[in-house]
Amino acid sequence: MEKLKFIAVGLLTVLVILPQLVFNQRKQSMYDLLIVGGTVVTMDSERRVIDDGAIGIRNGEIVFVGKRSEVKGSAKHVENAAGKVVIPGLINTHTHVPMGLFRGIADDLDLQQWLTQYIFPAEARNVTESFVRSGTRLGLAEFIKGGTTTYCDMYYFEDAIADETAKAGVRGILGETLIDFPAPDNKTFDDALKYTEGFVKKWKGHRLITPAVAPHAPYTVSQDHLIAARELSDRLDVPLVIHLAEANSETEFIQRNHKGLRPIEYVEKIGFLSDKTVAAHVIQANESELEILKRRDVGIAHNPQSNMKLAAGVAPVPAMLKLGLRLGLGTDGAASNNDLSLWEEMDTAAKLHKVFSGDPKVVSAVEAFEMATIGGARALHMEKQIGSIEVGKRADIAVVEFASVNQTPMYNVYSHLVYATKAEDVETVIIDGKIVMKGRRLLTLNEGVIKKDANLIHQRIIDSLKK
Repeated sequence: MEKLKFIAVGLLTVLVILPQLVFNQRKQSMYDLLIVGGTVVTMDSERRVIDDGAIGIRNGEIVFVGKRSEVKGSAKHVENAAGKVVIPGLINTHTHVPMGLFRGIADDLDLQQWLTQYIFPAEARNVTESFVRSGTRLGLAEFIKGGTTTYCDMYYFEDAIADETAKAGVRGILGETLIDFPAPDNKTFDDALKYTEGFVKKWKGHRLITPAVAPHAPYTVSQDHLIAARELSDRLDVPLVIHLAEANSETEFIQRNHKGLRPIEYVEKIGFLSDKTVAAHVIQANESELEILKRRDVGIAHNPQSNMKLAAGVAPVPAMLKLGLRLGLGTDGAASNNDLSLWEEMDTAAKLHKVFSGDPKVVSAVEAFEMATIGGARALHMEKQIGSIEVGKRADIAVVEFASVNQTPMYNVYSHLVYATKAEDVETVIIDGKIVMKGRRLLTLNEGVIKKDANLIHQRIIDSLKK
C-alpha cells in the first residue's frame, strides 16, 4: 500500500511539474520579435553576410543571429524581410537636432560668417524650450525615416531633447552645450554647468538616453571652463562631446591665444582629452595630432557634407582609418548640411577622399558602411551595445527595400548600400527591439503634426529676422 502511495505521489509530481518545465522551455525559446528572410549584413568581427537569415529579439536584445533554417522556437511577432537587406541601425555621431528648423536659413558662407552673422542671432531670437521640442521631433522623424537609430547631439534645453527622444523610442547620446556667452537656456557658464549636472543625474541609466557633457569648442570655451567640463565628465562618468580642429579660423585663433599651439595640441596640453571624448570634425589634424587622439582613445565624428558646404576643409580620414582610430560619420545640424541622411554621408565620404587623395582605392564601400555602423558605435565608445547585429547587443535594426529602380540590378551588397541606397529605401526600423517605423509609416511620431509645427515656426523665424 505504501509503495502504491509513493508511486501515486511521484506520478502526481510529474504531472504538476512537467507541464511547467515544458512551458518554461517554450517561454525561454520564444522571441518577442523574429526577423526572417532577407540578407543580414551583420557588421560583426567577421563581417558575415547571411543570405536568408534570421534575427531573434527578446527584451530588446538580440538573442539569435543565423540562417532562417536554424531558428528554433516561436515568436510573438514575425517580420518577413524576404528580398530585403537587414542592417544594423545607422549611427549619427554628430548633430544638433533642433537646428532642422534653421534648414536653409543661410547658405554659401564660411563658418565664422555663417555662425556669427546668421545662426547665433537667429538662435538668440527664437530658441526656446518649445522651439527645441518641435525641432527635435522634426529631426527624429527624419532620422527614423532614414534608418538612423542612434545619434549624438549637442544643443540647448537638452533635457527637453532627451524627453522627446525617449518618447519617440530613439537612442541618443545627448550633451548640453556649455559655452562662454549667454545661451538661450543658461546665461552663464556656471549656470550651464549646474544644469548639465542635474541633466546627467536625471537621465543616467536610461535604456535609450546617455547624457553627456558638451563644451562647444576650444574657441568658445576658456581653458578653465574646458577643464571644468572634463572634470564633470570624469566625476559623473559620462561622455565628453566637443567640436575640435574644425576650420583654419579655429587653428589661427588657438595659435594666436595659446603660444602657437594647434587645437589638438592645446587640448592635450591642458589635460582635456580622455577616453570618453567624442570630437566632431577633426579637420585640422596632422600625423602627430592623430597619434595624440589614438593614445587618448578619442572618438571622432567625420562630417563630410557639412565640412564641404562650409569649405572648412577635408579631414585626413584615410590616415585615421590606417591608424585604427575610433571613426564614425555625422551629418552635423541640418542648418549646415541641409539634411540628416547618413546614406548621403556614406556616399560622400567614400567619393570625397578618393578625389582628394587621388586614389580610388581609399575609403572603400565597406569602410564607409563601417563608419556609419560599427565605426560610429566605436566613436561613441558604445561598440559593446550597438553597431552590429550580434547576440548580446541591443536590437537596433533597419530593413532596407532592395527592389527600387536605383538598386536594380545588385551585384555587391556593400556597393549598393553606400553608392545606390537612399533614405527613402528604408522600410522598417527597430530600436531596442521596438518597431518605430513599419512600411515607412512612423509609429511613435505624428508626421503631419510635426510638419505643421515646423512651418509655423518657420514663419516666426522669418519675422524675427526682419526686426
